[in-house]
Amino acid sequence: MNTNTIISQTKIRIAILGSGESGVGSAILAKAKGYDVFVSDKNIISEKYKTELVKYKIDFEEGMHTEALILNANEIIKSPGIPDKADLVLKAKEKNIPVISEIEFAGRYTSAKMICITGSNGKTTTTLLTYHIFKKAGYNVGLAGNIGKSFAYQVATENFDYYILELSSFQLDDMYAFKADIAILLNITPDHLDRYDYKFENYVASKFRIVQNQTFADSFIYCADDLVIEDFMKLNPVKAEKIPFSIKKNIEGNGAFLQENKITLNYNNNPNPLIMTIEQLALAGKHNVYNSMASSMAASIVNIRKDIIRESLEDFVNVEHRLEFVATVNGIEFINDSKATNINSAWYALESMEKTVVWIVGGQDKGNNYDELVELVNEKVKAIVCLGVDNKKIIKAFKKSVDIIMEASSAAEAVAMSYKLASKGDAVLLSPACASFDMFKNYEDRGVQFKSAVRGL
Repeated sequence: MNTNTIISQTKIRIAILGSGESGVGSAILAKAKGYDVFVSDKNIISEKYKTELVKYKIDFEEGMHTEALILNANEIIKSPGIPDKADLVLKAKEKNIPVISEIEFAGRYTSAKMICITGSNGKTTTTLLTYHIFKKAGYNVGLAGNIGKSFAYQVATENFDYYILELSSFQLDDMYAFKADIAILLNITPDHLDRYDYKFENYVASKFRIVQNQTFADSFIYCADDLVIEDFMKLNPVKAEKIPFSIKKNIEGNGAFLQENKITLNYNNNPNPLIMTIEQLALAGKHNVYNSMASSMAASIVNIRKDIIRESLEDFVNVEHRLEFVATVNGIEFINDSKATNINSAWYALESMEKTVVWIVGGQDKGNNYDELVELVNEKVKAIVCLGVDNKKIIKAFKKSVDIIMEASSAAEAVAMSYKLASKGDAVLLSPACASFDMFKNYEDRGVQFKSAVRGL
């Protein structure tokens, strides 16, 4: 513990739980705004973030939570990874201490326009694509939220006109007064149900916090093909201008749709809407047609030119660990989709595969229903390699679909097994449908180890 901690009697006190990117960014912003700031992490703080805290003369502790130094705060900012049911959070709420997210806090100190993106799947790709379009158009824009540098840190040290924010349900849960000028909701499928009392309706309500506080002057871009979204909106009307996108039906007025192999992007009833073939898109796969539509509509709302949008959709390079081509070894293609941490992400990955697949799947299960994948597995998968500590659920789900199911105890072993099982012309797909924390630090670590093993073949 930092022994120089002094409890101020005059300044407003902010306690921050967690010392990762969002926590340290929040601390730096709070310090810049003159608050008495204290950071507490029950784990050891990484050297990178400890250096930042020392540089900005911010009091902190690590390896513990000292309740007396936290529960005397006027407000608490917590890491999105800390659940609302954590003892310290419950005690804070009992004392009526507001507990908020970094996004809520940082949003108070910027007048920039907020383009906020959420969804169970595709939000990172859509966020990066939207940022790519805005940058290409020459806009003064920041990238933050669940990606890149902390939003709070950027508010403290930069001066952007726009922010493109990827928002997880965990971040949305602790946002109250914050408002999105443009909100994008890509899809809603069961995910993180362990944080929502295993009730899908709680998770759905969390995702719809993306539109809270929006007015008629704001915009809501959403997938008109998602029945969960459509059903929720029938009972909970959205005030903002509604801009749908679809690959199943034509959209009249503002919105985007797919007809045959052409997407039409229309805003303000333009007599000459932007029309592109799906072959022109840099991102392949049905799910990326949705992502491209959503990003394009956000760009259209802020009057980015059609030719800039077209160029951006054609030259965008996707995020690492998301359907990332790694290498072809003796005619076998290896694809890293480690970021697929839920069933729907894995469904999209399998759906986009045109080759016979050896599928590497498994990890920390989040209440998955593998039945949703059986049809695709029957159609596309020749063998399964399980990469998790406990694979019983996966084996039971697919033992009638696939003749060969093996278990690996490391990424290197999974790659070696898959290589032996695959034939020339096949693809080995790492798309785990599970969290990574049973065997890896995070999904990035899992993806990096997979790629390293592939390159070692």
